[in-house]
Amino acid sequence: MSAYQGLIELLKSQKYPPVHTWNPQREGVIDIRIQADGTWFHDGREITRKGIAKVFSSILRREGTSFYLVTPVEKLRIEVEDAPFIATDFEVQGDGPEQNILFKTNMDDVVMLGRDHPLTMNQVATEFRPYLEVRDGLQALITRSAFYRLADHAIEDGDDAILVSNGAKFRLS
Repeated sequence: MSAYQGLIELLKSQKYPPVHTWNPQREGVIDIRIQADGTWFHDGREITRKGIAKVFSSILRREGTSFYLVTPVEKLRIEVEDAPFIATDFEVQGDGPEQNILFKTNMDDVVMLGRDHPLTMNQVATEFRPYLEVRDGLQALITRSAFYRLADHAIEDGDDAILVSNGAKFRLS
């Protein structure tokens, strides 16, 4: 099985709790922070067990500029320095306008770049950074090395570099 097919299988098996439908009465704050590099901390200490961070990431919800861990009974605000996820790698199938690009995040989410999961270039301080929508307004910062590799799959359109995936086009410049 190819790496791309392996990611397709992971994509098909992904299931998330319906946090968007939960409206708990109890709200609060918990000392959980996601650093800009994707590292999770609780009470100032790094969460070293990835499985625990993955469980927390599965109940993450964004409301405006705030982030919450949500269960049916409780909604707890957390701090996110940049994006809650990091897009660490990707696989490509096809070429040019027929290509499909699957990303994998630091929390093992698999996302097909396309209309439902767009790539945006957001200005942060004095630079533009590439982000991928993972789900429900939650984004992943695409690592610099992945972005440079991604640029190899772009096509030129005048002065712009255009990336095509799953029938959608995205400007990289």
